[in-house]
Amino acid sequence: MIYCLRTNSDNPDFRKLVVALDADLRNRDGEEHGFYAQFNKIDKIKEVVVAYDDETPVGCGAIKAYVLGTMEVKRMFVAPACRGKGVASVILKNLEAWAVELHASRCVLETGKRQPEAIRLYTKNAYHLIPNYGQYENVENSVCFEKILSNEPTN
Repeated sequence: MIYCLRTNSDNPDFRKLVVALDADLRNRDGEEHGFYAQFNKIDKIKEVVVAYDDETPVGCGAIKAYVLGTMEVKRMFVAPACRGKGVASVILKNLEAWAVELHASRCVLETGKRQPEAIRLYTKNAYHLIPNYGQYENVENSVCFEKILSNEPTN
């Protein structure tokens, strides 16, 4: 059974998952990896979710303040052996609920065109394409999304 733990970037399971994420992104992004890596530092992230299957860490994600009322989704990853089982959606929903608790009304995120499974995940979870923002504004490989968050409690 999948359960999620709220933690921060000091969590050792989160750090191990991020190492695997960075290796995957290094392969996908090639020479562009250095550009993206500078925006993916984890040392000061306060809101992290780690998903576990029993006691095994299988995925992670994080949010951080972007602008007033907006949280940015960062460091989403699910171990390859656990993909296709809904783990990423569970992590994303946990992050969104946390964002609402922190008084955010929307989430934004950036992913790469070379990550079609991530694009499908965000589209499936009601994220909509937006113009590339901030440091991703003129980056051809970047795709940016947003989701307006509901303040309605979920069951």
